[in-house]
Amino acid sequence: MDSDQIMRLVYLGVWGTVLISYFLIARTQGIGQSLRQLLLWGLIFVGVAAGYGLWQDVTQQNAVSVRGDGAVVLRAGRDGHFHLGLDVNGTPVQFIIDTGASDLVLSQEDAARVGFDPQALPYLGQARTANGIVGIARVTLDEVVLAQDGLEIRDTNVPAFVNEGQLDVSLLGMGYLRRFARIAIEGDRLILER
Repeated sequence: MDSDQIMRLVYLGVWGTVLISYFLIARTQGIGQSLRQLLLWGLIFVGVAAGYGLWQDVTQQNAVSVRGDGAVVLRAGRDGHFHLGLDVNGTPVQFIIDTGASDLVLSQEDAARVGFDPQALPYLGQARTANGIVGIARVTLDEVVLAQDGLEIRDTNVPAFVNEGQLDVSLLGMGYLRRFARIAIEGDRLILER
């Protein structure tokens, strides 16, 4: 479970606590009217704060859009990275945009989901990462599709690598990003144009 999922659970827990507490306090007869009102307003305040946090999570999920000129615009996530979902061999895969990575690199889990057997791949190459040197296996992806808001960008026979080491999320590196005519970072937005 990642930190975003934990935060969503915390927000939902706070919401549940607020609702249950409201019903319990609203039915209490023995507490003075002023204290009861103070507690209710406190719960309303906590509920609004939790709702705001949940709203931030919901709006952050739709961090990819398409401009009128066909450019794909990504907003940075809470972690400061740009995330992009692509269909790889017909399977949705979440990537982190990594301009420091030379190629498109699949995690072992994502490689298995898109049709490769990570245990059977020949890890003949090596890559230097922040965690040291890891083995990599070259693969070819039959199809990579970026589909968003009616725009569809389809690439076939895309070269990629599978990382033999521990990789939490697949990386969308320059091997794929070079297919775009323009890549620009403007504040918390990354713009891709074909």
